[in-house]
Amino acid sequence: MFLSLDGIDGVGKSTQMRLLVEWLEGEGHRVVTCRDPGSTPLGETLRELLLHSGEDRPIGPRAEMLMYMAARAQLMEDVIRPALAGGAVVVSDRFLMANLVYQAHAGGLPREAVAMVGAVATDGVMPDRVFLLDLDPEAADQRRGREPDRMESRGAEYRRRLRAGFLAEAELDPQCVSVIDATQSIEAIHESIRSAVALDL
Repeated sequence: MFLSLDGIDGVGKSTQMRLLVEWLEGEGHRVVTCRDPGSTPLGETLRELLLHSGEDRPIGPRAEMLMYMAARAQLMEDVIRPALAGGAVVVSDRFLMANLVYQAHAGGLPREAVAMVGAVATDGVMPDRVFLLDLDPEAADQRRGREPDRMESRGAEYRRRLRAGFLAEAELDPQCVSVIDATQSIEAIHESIRSAVALDL
């Protein structure tokens, strides 16, 4: 099984991913975790460039999208596909939905083009279920508790477009994407995720 968690920064993905993994392991499943971009040497290098490049090293929108896709292709080859083939449950912090939202819905690239490149990068392998943690951007900003990275520094309007983009993507595939109200308590959110996963296992 392949699961991913997504949403704008500050919604609590890291906490919910940790709780989900602990529960799955407690149920006897072998779990492989990853973050997208990242979790491979190439992916971590690209992540650093994407999130922390300064004004002296600008990245255009198409280059940005392709860098994310390159990181994802390596993640698929080195981590996700081998883990799934070995019978593990894969839990990823973000996956392709993030690109569709950040570079298409909020970034202005054609969604169809991003989706086509994504199909190549993922080799057609997609999460069985995506948990979209939904929260107002202003509330998410207050939770973040650190300096914004390159993507987070694009302003309030960009983050509003991100939230709208995530919800639009969820509407396109309601069978796969579970939208969870992230204003709830940590325990309530975990229970919603756990109940959904239990039905799929």
